[in-house]
Amino acid sequence: MYDSVKKDPNSQVASDCRRICLGKDDGKWVPSSPQVIAGHIFHTLYLGSEHSSTATTARSKDVAEAIGAYHLYVNIDIVVSALLAMFVMVTKLTPRFKSNGGTWSEDLALQNIQARIRMVTAYLFAQLLPWHRKRTGFLLVLGSANVDEGLRGYMTKYDCSSADLNPIGAISKGDLKKMLLWAAKEYEYPVLEDVANATPTAELVPITETDNSGEHTQSDEADMGMSYADLAQYGRLRKIARCGPVSMFQKLCGIWNTLPPREVAEKVKKFFKYYAINRHKMCTITPAYHAEGYSPDDNRFDLRQFLYNTRWPRQFKMIDDEVNDMKRVEIGDEGSQIEDEIDDNRNECREGFFKRLFGMRSQQKLKAV
Repeated sequence: MYDSVKKDPNSQVASDCRRICLGKDDGKWVPSSPQVIAGHIFHTLYLGSEHSSTATTARSKDVAEAIGAYHLYVNIDIVVSALLAMFVMVTKLTPRFKSNGGTWSEDLALQNIQARIRMVTAYLFAQLLPWHRKRTGFLLVLGSANVDEGLRGYMTKYDCSSADLNPIGAISKGDLKKMLLWAAKEYEYPVLEDVANATPTAELVPITETDNSGEHTQSDEADMGMSYADLAQYGRLRKIARCGPVSMFQKLCGIWNTLPPREVAEKVKKFFKYYAINRHKMCTITPAYHAEGYSPDDNRFDLRQFLYNTRWPRQFKMIDDEVNDMKRVEIGDEGSQIEDEIDDNRNECREGFFKRLFGMRSQQKLKAV
């Protein structure tokens, strides 16, 4: 936009730029830099708390300064304390984080209330910041959850992932990192490289320790129990290849052929457990630019059911049966490795799966008759 306005101040683009930034087209104003445009239309809030690290706080300010956004630091501790005081007054109980002796339920509730307060706070400032800056209208709230977090359900329902639009909601974590590294070099914003290389963290629990750079030790991948790279693999197999637990396990045994089948099985079962638990969150997910083939958006791109048996009893039993079959094949009758027969027997295991499946269907038909 800036280049177009600078090239032709009388163009329609220049007129629209003045109208959006100034509220009217005076026919004269030309921004002196892209940052000047951003300062008029783009607002950023760092919604910090007592659990926020100094490193993340500094990066948010540096990013805002680099792009020219109107930036504010907002501490939400006072709101969190007020809500918890209300809960304590009603129940006479004080919830604690797990690191302070609390239960898992207490810990999760204390994290979620911070996340939900951030959503409410973002909408409050979106409505009132134009008034604060002597302008008219309201602002749109932008979300920041990526497609892998949506697939895993690693978000709080109606938290800061809830917004009017989510520019990155259908982009994988891996692609986001590549995009940030490209933009850091292309547009000479070195702070974006710092963001890309930082460990993803929610910063919702007390800081128990930090490294020398002041980073928080809470990690998204540790909380999820799986890596973003693995989530991208699960997403493509689940949506594009239309895999359920058993077929995903079979395909990943070939893709991750350096891992023992038992480990692959545990990874697949863990993913489908959380996928089933959190699938309902996709019914209310923020609309996003569609940029990935495995978007889990229930409203537009993935119309699967949202209620599942989280134990997946039949599918997980079939996976366990195949793992046991593979183990017997690899050990052999006399306890020696028979590597040249593994692939053939894995195919036989897959054929056995389909025979069992069709056999179950035949039994069901007989029972129905």
